[in-house]
Amino acid sequence: MTEQFTFGGEIVWRPSQAQIERAHLTAFMRKHHLADFDALMKKSTSDVAWFTESVLQFLDVQFYEPYSQVVDLSGGIQFPKWCAGGKMNVVYNCVEKRAVGEERDKTALIFEGEEGVVRSLTYAELNKEVNKTANALRALGLGKGDAIGLYMPMTAEIVIALLAIAKIGGVILPLFSGYGVGAIVSRLVDADAKALFVADGSFRRGKTAEMKSVADEAAQQVPTLKHMIVLQRSGQAVNMQAGRDHGWRELIDAQSEVCETERTSAEDALMIIYTSGTTGKPKGALHTHCGFPVKAAQDMAFGMDVHAGDVIYWMTDMGWMMGPWLVFGSLLLGATMFVYDGAPDFPTPARIWEMTERHKINQLGVSPTLIRALIPHGDEHFQKCDLSSLQCFGSTGEPWNPDPWMWLFEKVGGGKIPIINYSGGTEISGGIVMGNPILPLKPCAFSAPCPGMDADVVDDDGNSVRNAVGELVIKAPWIGMTRGFWRDKQRYLDAYWSRWENVWAHGDFAAIDKDGLWYILGRSDDTIKVAGKRLGPAEVESILVSHASVVEAAAIGVPHEIKGGELIVFVTLKPNVERSDALRRELREMVAAEMGKPLAPKDVFFVSDLPKTRNAKVMRRMIRSAYLGQALGDVSSLVNPQAVEEIQNLKSNEGTT
Repeated sequence: MTEQFTFGGEIVWRPSQAQIERAHLTAFMRKHHLADFDALMKKSTSDVAWFTESVLQFLDVQFYEPYSQVVDLSGGIQFPKWCAGGKMNVVYNCVEKRAVGEERDKTALIFEGEEGVVRSLTYAELNKEVNKTANALRALGLGKGDAIGLYMPMTAEIVIALLAIAKIGGVILPLFSGYGVGAIVSRLVDADAKALFVADGSFRRGKTAEMKSVADEAAQQVPTLKHMIVLQRSGQAVNMQAGRDHGWRELIDAQSEVCETERTSAEDALMIIYTSGTTGKPKGALHTHCGFPVKAAQDMAFGMDVHAGDVIYWMTDMGWMMGPWLVFGSLLLGATMFVYDGAPDFPTPARIWEMTERHKINQLGVSPTLIRALIPHGDEHFQKCDLSSLQCFGSTGEPWNPDPWMWLFEKVGGGKIPIINYSGGTEISGGIVMGNPILPLKPCAFSAPCPGMDADVVDDDGNSVRNAVGELVIKAPWIGMTRGFWRDKQRYLDAYWSRWENVWAHGDFAAIDKDGLWYILGRSDDTIKVAGKRLGPAEVESILVSHASVVEAAAIGVPHEIKGGELIVFVTLKPNVERSDALRRELREMVAAEMGKPLAPKDVFFVSDLPKTRNAKVMRRMIRSAYLGQALGDVSSLVNPQAVEEIQNLKSNEGTT
C-alpha cells in the first residue's frame, strides 16, 4: 500500500555556471564522455565494476599489489569481494603518499578546543605523528587483526590514533565520547579488544567531563583488554594502573618517526562501527580498507565537491560514522579536515560562525537540531562573521523541517549556498541519496541518489513508485557496503536482505516527487497508520515546529483497537513559553487543519527534551517504547536519558501539562 505524496515545494537553488564548472562531477562526466547526470547514473548502476574502477582511479587509490577483479559476486550480492587479490593500506593513500611530495607542507588537520587552543598539522607532520603512534602500538605487542578502541573527544590525537591503528593493520573500534560503562563494555567485549585509547576527559560548556574513570570501570569487565593509552586533554587527575596504562606523551614521543606500513589486503578488516538496535546487542558493521574510505571520499567529492586544499568541518563525534568519514574522505582528497572539541554554541551562539571565519571553512556540516536551537538567538551572531569562504552546507542524521532549512539557506547562506542533504547509514559507508553541486534543490530534498547507488522507492510488492511514499531499497552492490555484522551473519541477512530477493531494504520510507527530487521521510518502523492512512512523522513535526512557541516535536503512532493506530505528539517549547491547555488545543488544531480531522493528535504532551543520540537524531522508536511502557532496547547512544524517564512518567499524568 502506498499513499499519495504531498511533501515538497518549489526549486529554490540552481547551480551557477561557475559551480558547475568547478564540480568534480562535471570533470568525471567529461572524462568518461557522459552527457549529463542521468547518463552517469545509468552507467554507474548498470556497470558497477566500471564505475568502481573509475572512482578508484579518480581518487588515485594506489595498491601494493594490483587486484585481479574489481568485484567478485560469486558469494552472492549480499557478500561481494571488492578489489579481489589486491593489497593496499588506506593510510598510505591518505597520508604517506602526500607526506613525501609537493603536498607535504599543505595542512591536513586543524583542531580547535572549546577553551581556545588551536593546533594544525601538515601532511608531513601528521605522517610523523601517525608513525610514532603506530610504533608505540607495535612496542606494546599489538599488530594486524588486533581490535583497538577509541574513546576520546574530537582532538588531533584521535585522528592520529585512528590512522595509526589502520597503519599496523589493526581494527578500529570508534566509541562515542559520551558513552557510559555498559556501552563501552558491550562493544569492546564483542570485538575482543586488546587496547583502548582514552582521554582523561573532555570540555563541554566550560566544564570538564570525566572519561578515564569510566574507561577504568569498563576495563574491569573486558578480559582481553591489556593496554590503555591515556591522553591528558582536560587536565584532570587520573588513576594510572601500572603495567596497563601508558601516558600518551611518555609512550609516543619516545618512538621513531619512521614506521613501515602493514601491507594489508584490500578486503582486510579496517573498522567495526557499532550501531544501536531497538532490541538486543548493538550491531557491529564491518568495513575494510578498500570499502568505507573509498565510499566516503567519493561522496565527499561528488556531493560536497571537496577539492584538494579545501577545509571541511562536520559537527560530529568519532563514534558516529561521520567521524571516520571526515578523516578518510578529506585525506584521500588532499583536503584539510577541521575538528572541534566542545559545544558549537559556547560561549555564545556565534561560536560555529566564528570558527568558520577563523579557519576559512569551505564545507560546513551541521544538524537540523543545531539550526533550530540557533534560530531563537537571532541573526546578529552570523551577521557579524565573514562567511565568504563557505561553498556549501552539509546535513545528515535526521530529517529537516522546511522553516529551519529556509532560515539556513536564505538568512545564513543568502540564498546562494546549497544545503547538501545526505542520507545513508553506517552500513552504507556514506550516502544512498545526496544533494550535489550540479543539480537544483528544493527545501529538505535530496537531488538524486549518489552515483553508483542503484536506489529506488518501491511499494509493498517491490514495484517502483513515484510521487508516493514507499520503501527505500538498493538493487546493486556498492564498494562501501558493510561486509556484514561482526560475528552475526544471519542478523545482517535478516536486517537488509530478507524482504525481497537480492534487494537491500534500508528501513526508510522515501518518496520521489514529480520533478525527480528525493525525500527521506523517516524510518519505516517509525511510520504511523491511522485508519489505514500511512503518515510520516516528519510531515506532522513540520507543522508543529512552524508554531512560534515550538522548538522541536516528535510524532509517534500508538495502537488503537478501532482505527488501528492513533497519533501522539511530544513538543518542546521555547524558553519562557507557558505550558497550557489552550496551547495544546491550538497545536492539535494546527495538525487537524493541515492533515485533516481524522489525523488530529489524540494527545499533545509538553516535555523538557526529546531523547537524542550524540549526532542529534531524535529516537522516535525509543519515545514510543517509553510511552507504551515497553522495553527500550539499547539506550547507550542517548546523550539525555533523562528525557526517556520524563516520557515514561507521562502515562500516569496523561492529558495534563
